[in-house]
Formats: sequence, structure tokens, C-alpha cells
Amino acid sequence: MAAKKPSTAVKKVVLAYSGGLDTSIILKWLQDEYKCEVVTFTADIGQGEEVEPAREKALKLGIKKENIFIDDLREEFVRDFVFPMFRANAIYEGEYLLGTSIARPLIAKRLIEIAKITKADAISHGATGKGNDQVRFELGAYALNPDIKVIAPWREWDLDSREKLLAYAKKHGIEIAKKKGKSPYSMDANLLHISYEGLVLEDPAHAPESDMWRWCVDPKKAPNKEEIIEIEYKNGDPVGLNGKKLKPHELLAKLNELGAKHGIGRLDIVENRYVGMKSRGCYETPGGTIMLKAHRAIESITLDREAAHLKDELMPRYAHLIYNGYWFSPERKMLQAAIDESQKYVNGTVRLELYKGNVSVIGRESKKDSLFNAAYCTFEEDSVYDQKDANGFIKLNALRFIISGKAGRKI
Repeated sequence: MAAKKPSTAVKKVVLAYSGGLDTSIILKWLQDEYKCEVVTFTADIGQGEEVEPAREKALKLGIKKENIFIDDLREEFVRDFVFPMFRANAIYEGEYLLGTSIARPLIAKRLIEIAKITKADAISHGATGKGNDQVRFELGAYALNPDIKVIAPWREWDLDSREKLLAYAKKHGIEIAKKKGKSPYSMDANLLHISYEGLVLEDPAHAPESDMWRWCVDPKKAPNKEEIIEIEYKNGDPVGLNGKKLKPHELLAKLNELGAKHGIGRLDIVENRYVGMKSRGCYETPGGTIMLKAHRAIESITLDREAAHLKDELMPRYAHLIYNGYWFSPERKMLQAAIDESQKYVNGTVRLELYKGNVSVIGRESKKDSLFNAAYCTFEEDSVYDQKDANGFIKLNALRFIISGKAGRKI
């Protein structure tokens, strides 16, 4: 089970540590193979599990008390990562709301910050060599510290099966505690979503098992009565729910609760991974599904037509950058500046109806910044729009067709 020998000496490494089996093995493996001091970093980004037990597990594995970092990053996650992404209405390949993708740059950022605090010369993560996360973590790390060394055990060791991992854990006395009710699927959870991969999901023709879903109620079993909610927006970000101002992470948590209750946000897709293969995944994103619908609704009355259309053209590129791990790239920052500029007047409220897996817009209002002007678009008599003006408008726009036709060209 020996790994290939490290090519360069490492004195101290910061490990993204969940306290689970895989990262506990990585912790011990780093100590044995790299003979280095290990710092553990555990992030609370709303994954719905206690993070404090990671402290005791790290202590049992010989980590110094001062080298254990457990951080509540929920507010920063939603305020500085989720909300900016939702200003762009970002979705990958038409469906995926990027729940895992958007969490990785925050974790990379904090790994680098802790490395600076502790004077560590390396960071380490538990992402496999087949997935997107290895790319996201490492691109983020190198963008923030080009001199950092990255240790990716899954690309170095030969512990390439669950049997080998369990044997290694047993040999080194690493606790293997199976949590009651823990899902057998490969999962990632945070305040924006839960993802599921593996097992029967590896066959894209196989329907997800009904007991797989852990967040959103089955839409068929959702309440038989609709629920009306109202979201308040300021500069493109949701700031209030049903008349109550909330912090970003509190607002998203409440939308998750409401969406899950009504069976909103389940998704089953096959996506194209950055590393090359197709991958089938299932997702639950209740609050995010509601936010996307609401944000597009408030933009529909506050954004200039061409600005809105340009945003829609830029969005797929922006979504690809996030999916592929380029959050800290200059091109993402350029796009973000343009997107944020477009949000200056995206203020107002949106009313939505939640019912059996669906979220429907039933009203939108912006008292100060709406560009919807009934005087111009009414079907009744008006005194501001001369319909005769449309003659010249149409003729000028048709001019190239007219000239082409006179030249004998056929369409």
C-alpha cells in the first residue's frame, strides 16, 4: 500500500478535513508518507451535519489543538459566492444550478488563508482523480498562491478500493463509525444543494430509488394546498422574505425549507465533466430553484432589453467558468463586473406560488425602478405611442431583405 515517494519535502500541510473515513485516512497517510505536520480545516457551509466531532477525531489522530480549524462559513458562502452567481442566473448545460461547483472556491480560499496563518507550505484535499473537484480546488489554490504545493492522495496512493481503505484504517486504528441513516451514495451537501452519485445512478437508464432523496418531499406527497411567498430584492440580491429582512444564509435556509416542503428542486441529469467523461447525478436544490425563478422575474421589469439579452448570452460562459473551477480567473471577474453593473436597478418584490414541485411567478413589482410602462403597452386607447411610427421601423429593418430580393437572391 505504499505511495510513490514525495518528490519534494513538505514541512506542514493544511488538509480539507471532514472527519469521515476518507479524509481520516488521508490525515494518517500524510503523516506517514510525507512525515509532515498536519493542520486540519473543517468548514460548515450548511451541509446539515455536525462539524464539531471532527475536532475530537483530529485530536485522536495526533493533531495539535492549535492546528485544528473549524469555521462557520455559511454567511460568506451565500453572500460572496452563491448570491453573485445567482445575479447571473447561472445554470450549467441548461439545468444544473452549480451547487457543488460554487462551494469549492470558498474552501480553496480558506485553505490558502489557513496555510498563510500556520506557515504551511502545502495543502491537501480528498478529491479523486476522476472528478471535477480536484480541478476546482487546485485552480483556486494556485490562483491565490502560485507557490503552494498541492497534495492529492488519490493521484498518488494505491488505496484504490473501499476494501483497501478499510484495511488501511484497521491497520492504523482509524475509527470506522457508520452513522445511522447515512446514505450509501456519494454525496455532497451544502446550503445550496445536495448531490447524489454512484450505485444504481451509474446506469442513466435506472430511475433514482425513492428513498435516495433526503431533502425534498416527493412532489406527489407535497401539501395539497399552494403556498404564496414574497421575496424582496435589492441590487439583484434577495434581502427579505414575506416582509421580514434576513441575512443571506438565513434567507436561503428558509427558502430551502419552503421549497423542500413543496417538493421543489429535484433534478436528475447527465452532465459533461470538465475532465472528459459524462456523469449522471441527482440533485436537490429547493431554495436555489425558487431564487432563480424569482430573480428572472424581477429582472423582467427592471432590466433594459438589450442588457437582459446580453446577460443571457454571457450566462453560459459564466456558468462554464464556475463549473470548471475558474472562479478566481480574470475573465470571471470581468463578467462579474458587467453582471453586477446590470443589477443597480434590480430592486422590488416578487410573489410566487409553491405547489407540488412547481414554483410559479404570480406577481412582480418595482415601485421605483420598473421599466414596465402601461401607458405604452396597453391595448386600450393611449396618447403616447403613435402606431404609424411602426411603418418606418419595419421598412428600415426590412431594407436588406428588399435589396436582396431585387437582386434576384432567393431565401
